[in-house]
Amino acid sequence: MSYKILVLSLAMVFISSCKEQDQKAIENVETEEISEKNRKGLNGTWELIGFYNYKDNVVVDSFSNNTISRQIKMYSDNRVMWCKLLKTDSIEFFGYGTYNYGDGNLTEKLEFGSAFMNDVIQEKQEFNFKLELSENRFEQIEIDEDGNKIYSENYKRVE
Repeated sequence: MSYKILVLSLAMVFISSCKEQDQKAIENVETEEISEKNRKGLNGTWELIGFYNYKDNVVVDSFSNNTISRQIKMYSDNRVMWCKLLKTDSIEFFGYGTYNYGDGNLTEKLEFGSAFMNDVIQEKQEFNFKLELSENRFEQIEIDEDGNKIYSENYKRVE
């Protein structure tokens, strides 16, 4: 009888330890997923949610984007594409090119875009911004020739 109790007890300890291991494995996978998401940086899909206007490097005005239009940006490892839905013209405003970022700066170099953007690209292909990036939000900030903030586009992560 005591032999059966011993075997049953050992079986229960074994089952219990497996559950702990499973829980630890699940926690490790969740931690790895969070770390991977943090490492993605700009990779993913972002939606423009609003703008800031600056004076003396301080936000003096902000407004939402939802009443004007809808704009999405998608970043892969080194490519960027953005599109803007305008109620007046459903095929206007998109751009495609390369990008890089680091040290709080973002540079986008557009290769082509919609008709309007192709005119802009003929004059200027490279766009430089100050970048403030967190896990699910970023601000690309236009800087004047003296290094002062002018305005920003503010995005939230969609995917």
